[in-house]
Amino acid sequence: MTSFKDSRDYQILFLSLFLILGILTRDWTLHPEMICVAIASCIITQIICSLLTKSPDTIQPINIRSPLITSLGLSLLLRADHWPTMALAGFAAIASKFVFQFGEKHFFNPANFGIIAVLTLTNDAWVSPGQWGEEWWYGLLFAGTGGMILQRVGRWDTTAAFLGAYSLLAAIRNMWLGWTWDVYFHHLMNGSLLLFALFMVTDPRSIPNASMSRIIWAISIALLTFILRNYFFISTAVFWALFTLAPLTILLDKFWVTPQFIWENKTEIPACKDTLYTEV
Repeated sequence: MTSFKDSRDYQILFLSLFLILGILTRDWTLHPEMICVAIASCIITQIICSLLTKSPDTIQPINIRSPLITSLGLSLLLRADHWPTMALAGFAAIASKFVFQFGEKHFFNPANFGIIAVLTLTNDAWVSPGQWGEEWWYGLLFAGTGGMILQRVGRWDTTAAFLGAYSLLAAIRNMWLGWTWDVYFHHLMNGSLLLFALFMVTDPRSIPNASMSRIIWAISIALLTFILRNYFFISTAVFWALFTLAPLTILLDKFWVTPQFIWENKTEIPACKDTLYTEV
């Protein structure tokens, strides 16, 4: 793996392995054709939108890594009864990058946008946050692989802020209700929650640029997730929280002005379109 020149290659590898692992060990009701539909719809939409929006005076390679990662994220998290629903999710996810932009930067996480789109527009799509169970070795696997990517791109602060705030709120509620601590740890050792914290909420293409704004943003998402999950009993709270607070990125980037992240140089410098960090 040391031969990978782009850190997104690691994410493609890890998400692919998670998908295979989940199918083999969790007995998911996910058919191979659904994965193919997700991949095809994301890549085709990326190609069409890139051709429609690119400047006629420039020659720019079409970004394939980004839609592939988005499609893998959809395959991991989203379930649908019919393939047009999965195709709609892929289309909405990638199209959102080109439609909802502010200053050459999209502010919705593509996979999250695709999930919310089909949850609201169709009646045969669902997300199963508990599909990974609460087995400890899944948590170690996600933390190890996710940590490798975060170390390369410097987004540990976002994950730490989200998990730290959510863990603190859960601990306070656990003590208030008088529950034992095994209930608390059982609640936190959720594979989908860790996948979200390590691979979705850390997308620098759609999250705030500055470290301080990322911390504020992540804590806000943790707070809204906690409220939606424990007081409105929404099982998909993390996805709705991220979707609802995504536009906050625009405001925070205005308060803390920091150049965007570019993969190739692994440094914070003014960005070129389609060269930024990955979308899950």
